[in-house]
Amino acid sequence: MPNFEFANLSRRSFAGIALGATAAGVLGERAVAQRATGTEVSLNDHAALNASERIDAGDLSVSYAALGPDDGREVLLLHGWPYDINSFAQVAPLLAEQGHRVIVPFLRGFGGTRFLSAKTKRNGQPSALAVDMVNLMDALKIEKATIAGFDWGARTGDIVAILWPERCKALVSVSGYLVGSQSAGKTPLPPSAELQWWYQYYFATDRGRDGYGKYTNDFNKLNMEVRLSELEVRRRDLRTQRRGVLKARPRRNRRAQLPLATGAGAGGKAVRQARSQAGERT
Repeated sequence: MPNFEFANLSRRSFAGIALGATAAGVLGERAVAQRATGTEVSLNDHAALNASERIDAGDLSVSYAALGPDDGREVLLLHGWPYDINSFAQVAPLLAEQGHRVIVPFLRGFGGTRFLSAKTKRNGQPSALAVDMVNLMDALKIEKATIAGFDWGARTGDIVAILWPERCKALVSVSGYLVGSQSAGKTPLPPSAELQWWYQYYFATDRGRDGYGKYTNDFNKLNMEVRLSELEVRRRDLRTQRRGVLKARPRRNRRAQLPLATGAGAGGKAVRQARSQAGERT
């Protein structure tokens, strides 16, 4: 069987730590234990998974990494685009240490996963990837699993959980619930919104494929910087909106501005009545 090892990607730390902590609480448990013994939590940023396993499942020959005992509680970790299984290089061993059977497959179109027939339509629809994962579970004789993913992997897990809930023990969807309307997705967005997806247009060309292969680290750094910049703009907008809401909010228990005269005559009586009514309103 061929062995595939891929370079680390900058998203690995985010996806690995987020999924691991949420799926099994492994990082938190280890941190508590190591603090108690005076040691520090250490994650190897240069770790890589070895996709040494292969199995035919549906339309695909799936290349995947397998960790942990065969009789452990199954966890399926699904990467996104344009990333790979090494997004989970840090967390998968931790899950395995906790007794989980961890399966990390290359999705269709990635790594060593191949179509079994040249005649099979090359389809990248989210539902097709969800069917791939159900077929993979069938081939591995996994009845039910905890499914965790980000980006395309999150969307794939979401669809499996919706259409085959009996196969999904638990769901960890890092990028949110991404099942959307295909027809709505065809509607053009304003240029500023379209700009956020520049890399999808880039990767749809041979130039983009070659450019990413040559400048992988530069691309990941730029993409992260753009995302962080967008996040800061959103935070600034939220702060501005919050200040506007607070400024426009009416003050409570504000009494009417009334004359101070409280003498005995008709004027004083009117003032006392007005103040009494104002007190009832507040």
